Amino acid sequence: MEPVVFDVADGVTAIDTFMGGRERYTAGYLLDADEPTLIETGPTTSVEPVTSSLDRLGIAPDALAHIVLTHIHLDHAGGVGRLSGRFPNATIWVHERGAKHLADPSRLVASATRVYGERELGEVFGPVDPVEAGRLRSVSDGETIHPGGRELRLLDTPGHASHHLAISDSRSGAVFTGDALGVHVPDLPVLRPATPPPDFDLERYVASIERIRAARPSILLFAHFGPIREVDATCDLAIRRVRDWASIVEDATRETDDAEEIAERLRVAALGDIETGAEAELDLEVLEDRLRLLSSIRMNAAGLARYWQRRRERAEEGSTAGGPS
Repeated sequence: MEPVVFDVADGVTAIDTFMGGRERYTAGYLLDADEPTLIETGPTTSVEPVTSSLDRLGIAPDALAHIVLTHIHLDHAGGVGRLSGRFPNATIWVHERGAKHLADPSRLVASATRVYGERELGEVFGPVDPVEAGRLRSVSDGETIHPGGRELRLLDTPGHASHHLAISDSRSGAVFTGDALGVHVPDLPVLRPATPPPDFDLERYVASIERIRAARPSILLFAHFGPIREVDATCDLAIRRVRDWASIVEDATRETDDAEEIAERLRVAALGDIETGAEAELDLEVLEDRLRLLSSIRMNAAGLARYWQRRRERAEEGSTAGGPS
């Protein structure tokens, strides 16, 4: 498989990480700096494509200095354990909530296995190797990384996941969004929210989008996949869409607790998310198959339903606590 790399911003090169051999699903980004820095690794099935791409870009195994992860979901960070073995001098930067799960990925793997099953987990993501604890750097909101010639500011951006960071780059003006704004796969005319269980939180998701907007990025660099320059329009769309989806699932959960029925209602509504005029040319089954591994309707519906369940439970607890003794 030939490396696929392309420039996206000042001193930023995108790398197609070929998750499970799939083109244009997941991206990593190499930053030109005195201390070369990789943002996102993809899963273990991406280790060979990423290694080949870094070699093509002139990064020797002992030269990569930093690997920065937006969050620990396997499509973003599942390969960091094995990749760090190829690049022994790289420090691994990750949200403080996620670091322990990279040192011991057993719970991470168990959770992913419940979602995908053992066979698909192995084919698409591959095994998950632990990261040496001494190479991990736990970081929190507002911390900065200084690789030389640019500064990376880390923004706590929960909502999609409690261990999610966006990364603001001083040199290019780019913000690396991870999954904070959802999923946008090239050639598919849709921006889809990413609302998986167990951490999805609507208010935090929207606040994180606004925080990214407030960083005044010149460009948004998606992990799924690539650059988008229409910053305000994309932030507006991401907020509108996640609120619409949340409303659809809230209404559904008031009428049924059948997970399949809730997912079906969201699937039907999501057809309206396709950009106007594209329906006639787009095979909807292909669309859903392409997005399933990154942001499936069923997974999103489950995360949204869990969110509303927790909201109602908290409201009931509050009502009981405030009642007469």
